Amino acid sequence: MRITIDADWTATVTGEPLSVTPRFAFRDFLVYIAPYPDVKERERFQLDTFGSQDWLWDTPDELRFDPAGRELVGAEFHMAAVVADAEDGARVPTAPPVRPGGLRADEARDFRLEVTTELCRAPADAVLTCLRDLDVLDEPLQARIGIAPDVALLVQHGTIVGWSLTDPVKYLTTAFAAPDPAPPAPATRLLFTECLDLVTAPLFDEVSNRNPAALARLRALDRRLRGQHEDRHRVEALTVLIADLMENYGNG
Repeated sequence: MRITIDADWTATVTGEPLSVTPRFAFRDFLVYIAPYPDVKERERFQLDTFGSQDWLWDTPDELRFDPAGRELVGAEFHMAAVVADAEDGARVPTAPPVRPGGLRADEARDFRLEVTTELCRAPADAVLTCLRDLDVLDEPLQARIGIAPDVALLVQHGTIVGWSLTDPVKYLTTAFAAPDPAPPAPATRLLFTECLDLVTAPLFDEVSNRNPAALARLRALDRRLRGQHEDRHRVEALTVLIADLMENYGNG
């Protein structure tokens, strides 16, 4: 299969997905699928590869390719902050199934991959699906390309129209740290859903407008996070963002 990105830039699907474990940096709403451990190594990685990347005030999603073999070697995705209505979320197709695969650029030059705009949440947030727009739901998907463990690109009419992350709680972390290899605690899964409710529209708008009920919910969640003693690596990943909200809105 050949897919098109940014009007005329194309890549061919290969049989080799990335083996890198995804890292879901919740504070930044970013999913990293790359080997770099810090900002300095990330900059070096970008210099040594080509594709879509951030530049000055432009922050597209990223697919990075090795110049020698033109194979996909890393990716970064911004999670959309606007949550689709439950009715639209229920329309996310379950077919076709994910097929593991990588990408090989048809030519070695840069391009731009637009960020998604709509977040569709499966029940219990078992899967997060980020779409280019809700028009994607009006037609079937052509393919799901599993470019890394639990990460898939969604393809429609030969174009990338979104991406998905299965079991996002499993990959929660802070910045570039590796996720905890142990399974998530059930309590962490519940806290993740509550946090995601608060940091995405429309509930986030209530928090930023200092709605008393929303602020009470924020403060109660902050207390529960700080009182959760198991699965601390993942809980800390949630706490840092909620702490920012508390500093800006919750202590007034």
